[in-house]
Amino acid sequence: MRTSWVVVGIGLVLGWGTGAPAGASEETVLFDGRSLEGWEHVGPGRFVLEDGVLRTEGGMGLLWYTRERFGDCVIKVVYQTTRPEDNSGVFVRIADRPKDEWYAVHHGYEVQICDAADAFHRTGAVYSLAKAEKQPGKVGEWNTLEITLDGELVTARVNGVEVCRFDPRGPVPERTKEYEPERGPRPTSGYIGLQNHDAASRVLFKEITVRRLR
Repeated sequence: MRTSWVVVGIGLVLGWGTGAPAGASEETVLFDGRSLEGWEHVGPGRFVLEDGVLRTEGGMGLLWYTRERFGDCVIKVVYQTTRPEDNSGVFVRIADRPKDEWYAVHHGYEVQICDAADAFHRTGAVYSLAKAEKQPGKVGEWNTLEITLDGELVTARVNGVEVCRFDPRGPVPERTKEYEPERGPRPTSGYIGLQNHDAASRVLFKEITVRRLR
């Protein structure tokens, strides 16, 4: 019995039986509902922090996390829209520190938030590059968007359902509108940001975390 307890104790230290492998990455909280420490905003719009929730307001803009670039990881964003037309997005793989609200559009990937658009421009799509195959999000309720960055691959899940898998090494649709992102490679390590799109949209965020894959 004494030997068994020793083995169990060693197992707990190493992570056996805890549901996570030894050395598994912990989540890093980027937004905790209390402050925007570590974040900066560019563009005419803004984000308002009120009652532990971020709210988009005032027009086009980008709120980005300044403290580090992220490589292979899972980004979890808990968001809510108030209308199907509400428009926002989560930018990943932003190549450099953005100096204006359009930089991330053309030098990163946007995982879209908008329930009233076509498959290439709706929630979960990599905006204009890979379509969202399903639409499990719910307007007026809190939804969880998980974005997995693994090498070149970008995978999006909404409320646990995989909706989009984008490999930039495969065929990519042509750019047909001037506001769509310029085509071309993005780095496999970059900054993360949130978009405020227009004055009419009201999108709420209450949790943003990152878990590194390796």
